[in-house]
Amino acid sequence: MGRRHNFCRRSEGHLCLPVRYTHAFPEALERLQRGDFRWQWRQRIRLHLEGTGINPTPVDLHEQQLSLEQHHMAHRITTLERRRESGAQDDSFSEPNLLPVRSLNEIFIGESLSSRASYYEISVDDGPWEKQKSSGLSICTGTGSKAWSYNINKLVEQSVEDLLKIGKSQTGLDIPLDPGFIEKVTEEYNQSLVFSPEDKRLFFSIREPIVNRVFSSIRPRGFAKKVCVRSRCWDACMVVDGGTSFEFNDGAIATISMSDDDQLRTVVL
Repeated sequence: MGRRHNFCRRSEGHLCLPVRYTHAFPEALERLQRGDFRWQWRQRIRLHLEGTGINPTPVDLHEQQLSLEQHHMAHRITTLERRRESGAQDDSFSEPNLLPVRSLNEIFIGESLSSRASYYEISVDDGPWEKQKSSGLSICTGTGSKAWSYNINKLVEQSVEDLLKIGKSQTGLDIPLDPGFIEKVTEEYNQSLVFSPEDKRLFFSIREPIVNRVFSSIRPRGFAKKVCVRSRCWDACMVVDGGTSFEFNDGAIATISMSDDDQLRTVVL
């Protein structure tokens, strides 16, 4: 259980108290009692599933420390139980089915076996479908933009330095290469990946895209109002906030969006 707890002295997430309140929690309580705070509405993600091979019954990853084989079996068991209860021979929805969960941080879609590439099609804001092959797809809120999504997309100073050297060589411009300038550019880029929890846009990231004559990745990341994903995977899952897993295999279609009805009211000190 202890592994699931945040390290309060070092956590910097959107939902943590400011670090100084780690050793001054009574002061935080006093501010709450005085009303010395502001409300913040945090957007959350909703999910619709349709297509074939769908099992809307989730597996709770927090409650069960599962191996890959156990995780696969847990989904098979819930699928069989659902068929027995409904009398259905298969699992398909001709109309989008709203799942009974909301994501505060991110949705991750990918093969259960991390060494296997994920094959899927993606449509952004009702645009054309694009075939993708990658190590997964992350779709986050503003609250989640400082977590996994940030670490998927951030640059390190070594990469920025290499890019600046190439830019200097190609343009002949006197681009500074001192450590201070490189650190500043790196920090500014990385901070551009973080956005407000109240922002009504999703941010999608195609993780480690494979690019060749079949698969393209013209826009590996960006903002959107709606993202649709059609699975072509063999043994994939759609994971909500790292804790709730839904089966998401070939034929399943997920529509990922936001609604004002799902906002979460939180306190900011």
